[in-house]
Amino acid sequence: MSDEEWERFLRESVTGAAGAPVEPSARAREVERRLRGRSRPPEGPRTYSPARPRRRTGWYVAGLVTVVALLVVGLFPQQVVGWFGGSDGGQDGPLAAESEGPREAPGAEPDLRPTLAEPFRGSPAARWADGAAGITVPPARATGWMDAARVERALRQSRDFLVAAGLDSRVLRGERPTKAIALLNPHQKDVQEYLRTSLSSKAPTPETDPLLLFSRFRPEQARLVGDVVKTRGRLTYREGKRGALEVTADVTFVYPTTPAGDDGRDAEVVRTIVRREVVMSWDDPAKVVTEPGTMSLVSYALDMTNGGCSAPTGYFVPPFGTADEQPTDATRVDPYDRSDPIDTSDGTTSTGNGCATATRS
Repeated sequence: MSDEEWERFLRESVTGAAGAPVEPSARAREVERRLRGRSRPPEGPRTYSPARPRRRTGWYVAGLVTVVALLVVGLFPQQVVGWFGGSDGGQDGPLAAESEGPREAPGAEPDLRPTLAEPFRGSPAARWADGAAGITVPPARATGWMDAARVERALRQSRDFLVAAGLDSRVLRGERPTKAIALLNPHQKDVQEYLRTSLSSKAPTPETDPLLLFSRFRPEQARLVGDVVKTRGRLTYREGKRGALEVTADVTFVYPTTPAGDDGRDAEVVRTIVRREVVMSWDDPAKVVTEPGTMSLVSYALDMTNGGCSAPTGYFVPPFGTADEQPTDATRVDPYDRSDPIDTSDGTTSTGNGCATATRS
C-alpha cells in the first residue's frame, strides 16, 4: 500500500467514507485519539521541557566557564600552577617560578639518598627548574636613566652574568670565568683587584675567595653528576645611586657531585648547595666611568652547604665520606630555606654558613 493510500485510509476511517456506517469503529476511534495526541503537547503534571533547549543552555554554560578559565590562566598563570601542585604546598610536578620572596622553607621531602641516576632525589630541588630557567626575570619598565628596552637588556645581561658565573661547565671545572668577567666594569678598581687576586692566588683569604662570585670544583677531587644544575631565585630592580639601574639577584644553586674517578653504580652523591646574592649597578655613562654592556658590583654574598669547612682553597670541596659526621653542637641550617636574607653584616661580602650542619641536603 502506498503512502497516499494509507493517509486516505486513515482520513476516511475518522471522517467516514461514502456509504460507510456513521458510528466509527473502535479502530478508527483509536487512530483519531492518536492523531489528536500528536497535534498538541500533553497537559498536566507530566508536561516537560523539550530536550534540545536544555542541551543548548548547557553548551552556553560550558562555554562561559571555559572563557572564564582561560582568562584566569592568562592573568594569573603562576597561581593556577600552584593550585595543581606547582607551588610549595604540592608534592608533585615542577614549582611555579619564584616571583616574590618566599615566606617559609619548602615542605618536607621523603628521606631518600641521591643516586647517580636520580641525583636530586629526596631534595626540594627535584621540583626546581634546570639551569637558567630557574632564575626569574621580572617585566621591564623605565627606571632611572634607562627606558624599558634598556632595562630589559640589562636584566637579561644580569642573568647572563649569573649563568656565566655559576652554570658554565668550564667554570665549574675550574677554568677562568671569562664570560662573566667581560660583563664587569673594567674601571671599578676594587672589583678588578679582587679578580686578579682571587683567580691567581693558591691560598685565597675569605675576602678574596673566588667562590664569592664563581662556582668552581677541583676536577681531581669532584665531578658533577650529569649536566643539570637545579636553580631557584629571581631578579629584582630599582633606581640606584645617580639614577643607575640597580639589579639584585638572589639565587640558590644545587650541584650534585660524586668523587672524581668513581664510576661505580653505587658511587656516593653529595649535593653542594650554594646561595648567592649579587647586587649589580648598571650606571649612567654620563655620570659614571664605565663601558657599554658592563655593570659595577655593589655587593656580593654567599651561603653554602657541603662546600668545605677548611680554609678557603678557591674551590668547593664536597665532604665525601663524612657527610654524616657533623658535630652535634654545630649551627643547624636548612639550605633550601630562602625566606631569610643572607647575612651580610660586614656590608660587602659574606662566606655564609659553610660549616653549619644542614638539616637536609
